[in-house]
Amino acid sequence: MDFDYQWLLLALPAAFFFGWVASRLDLRQLKRDDAASPQAYFKGLNLLLNEQQDKAIDAFIEAVQHDPQAADLHFALGNLFRRRGEYERAIRVHQHLLARGDLQREARERAQHALAQDFMKAGLFDRAEEAFKALEGTAFATDARLALLSLYERSRNWHPAIDVARQLESGGTGSFSQRMAHHWCEIAQEADARGRDEEAQQALDRAREAAPQAARPLVMQGQRLLRQQRHAGAMQVWDELMALQPAAFSLVAKDYAQCAQILGQVQEARTRLAALYERAPSVAVLSAMNSLQDDPAQRRQAIMTHIAQQPSLSAAQDLIRERLLTHVPLDEPEIERLQQALATAAKPLQRYRCAACGFESQHHFWQCPGCHGWDTYPPRRLEEH
Repeated sequence: MDFDYQWLLLALPAAFFFGWVASRLDLRQLKRDDAASPQAYFKGLNLLLNEQQDKAIDAFIEAVQHDPQAADLHFALGNLFRRRGEYERAIRVHQHLLARGDLQREARERAQHALAQDFMKAGLFDRAEEAFKALEGTAFATDARLALLSLYERSRNWHPAIDVARQLESGGTGSFSQRMAHHWCEIAQEADARGRDEEAQQALDRAREAAPQAARPLVMQGQRLLRQQRHAGAMQVWDELMALQPAAFSLVAKDYAQCAQILGQVQEARTRLAALYERAPSVAVLSAMNSLQDDPAQRRQAIMTHIAQQPSLSAAQDLIRERLLTHVPLDEPEIERLQQALATAAKPLQRYRCAACGFESQHHFWQCPGCHGWDTYPPRRLEEH
């Protein structure tokens, strides 16, 4: 049977026509989808800028439905869920992204980082730890280590925290020596609580190695020696603290003075405390110094000098205590210094605070200058609450 080429001549135009019609229908559908997706996306952005998060989420969900392959839309939606505290929904969005086989490497790493943040915010620390560890060797490695450090500190997992801090320091992120010293001190504190003296001492030694200038290891070392009745050793450690961190010495000034009295080193300790007070004056150092002073007149004069320079309630309290101990009435200059200290301490409390926004002022307002609310200022100052 011979093939009739006439049918071929008729079929070719027909096939071309139907193909053209089908392509036009596909193009129209594609254009409609493309138009719907950006419109929903920009609508979501506009709502987000206007702080209408609920409506923005609905718009982004609509945009994702129109274009389920758009990773940026998923990221925007997931971040919105996290900001609203809807961590389970944020986790599902980012897990859906990670499950896609066509996701590029950069987007995959970004999704992994977002998922780790979701777990962290949701309090799922075990899963957050695994997710952050999976970012090792990626562009988010440093951010992941910093997050891991925070996670370990919150869960009081000090040894892993030290390891991560070392990695950050060796990676050039910055110095973490002070932070590692605190970690070792926390380990020492826990060991002391369990009665593991040797472990506690080793941890304090490591803390001092990590940060030789840090105050906390010296404070804790002296306190351990004091508990062991090793007063001379405690004073020696705190003498080092006095030289390295004079401001932190006020934390142990009272104990230092007591050790000096026990050891019969009152004069030497008072001399060192006086020199320290000149460098870093504080009420704690002043009280310790006065506890080693037998002359009531000199004690009162030291308190008067301090109040003149740094008025405070604690110094005023010391002055009143001296009056009660010695039964010597306060003279006029002392009363003036006492009034000065009380006025300085009371000033921050002699303010009115708006009940609506917390705006504080020395004057009462019927309309708050901060939130412009009416009758939001209670008629009583803070000190009266």
